[in-house]
Amino acid sequence: MKKFISTMLLTSMIGMSLIGCGSKEASSNDAKNSDSKELTVYTARSESLNNLVISNFEKDTGIKVNLVVAGTGELQKRVTSEKDNPLGDILWAADETMLSSSKDLFMEYVSPEDVNMGDKFKNKSGYFTPCFADPTVFIVNKNLIGDIKIEGFEDLLNPALKGKIAFGDPASSSSAFQSLMAMLYAMGKDGNPMSDEAWDFVDKFLANLDGKMASSSGQLHKSVADGEYPVGLTWEDPVANYIKNGAPVEVVFPKEGAIFPGESVQIIKTAKIRKMRKNLLTIYFPKKYKMQ
Repeated sequence: MKKFISTMLLTSMIGMSLIGCGSKEASSNDAKNSDSKELTVYTARSESLNNLVISNFEKDTGIKVNLVVAGTGELQKRVTSEKDNPLGDILWAADETMLSSSKDLFMEYVSPEDVNMGDKFKNKSGYFTPCFADPTVFIVNKNLIGDIKIEGFEDLLNPALKGKIAFGDPASSSSAFQSLMAMLYAMGKDGNPMSDEAWDFVDKFLANLDGKMASSSGQLHKSVADGEYPVGLTWEDPVANYIKNGAPVEVVFPKEGAIFPGESVQIIKTAKIRKMRKNLLTIYFPKKYKMQ
């Protein structure tokens, strides 16, 4: 899985470097940028995923990557505010569901690895490249949870957890957005996320948050690992790393079900880019990265 994640992201970032360096119509500033062999990546991903992909990309391409790490909402706002003078090249955050209304901020690009993806995870829009699927889970602090049962979404309505659940703002946190979607599908009548039953449950859940919401996914799972909250809704990857590093937490997959969204990587439409040669990326793509 990690090799596949690295390969998918590598093709997108190689695509960005080629587009930036391959245009004959580039200005002198463009040439300066391409000569420096640097990319700026806006990422909301976990430290483990960033380290896995970025170090391998730099080693394999000789291109230096400048990382800007922040929450999904903050990075979305940054890309939007920089529309007329983009400072980033790659957005590794969110997915097509969250970004479709902002399609004009990104370049059309389909990775050569798209043919190896499952049908549900292919790049159908031409803009958003699904690169990994991290399931929605609960993170539970074993030192704080006590005798409170945490097996599924229904358990989050326990009055004993009022104000003690770490959850993000779905408008700015990708993990919160996907956790909300998982909740709607799980608690909706016959799996219908738009049913009255689904939204009635969400209302009850929000009431049990007691007005407390994290501003970013990273703040959310860290608050549970640090002992501020006994339970939170997040991705599996950061929880697994907390466990690996000895934190007193555990992963709980809700018994009603989890979802595996196709979190994507996007090439930011930058002023450096003037023209894209047809099939350039596919022709260049190094064979050693082809999936067997």
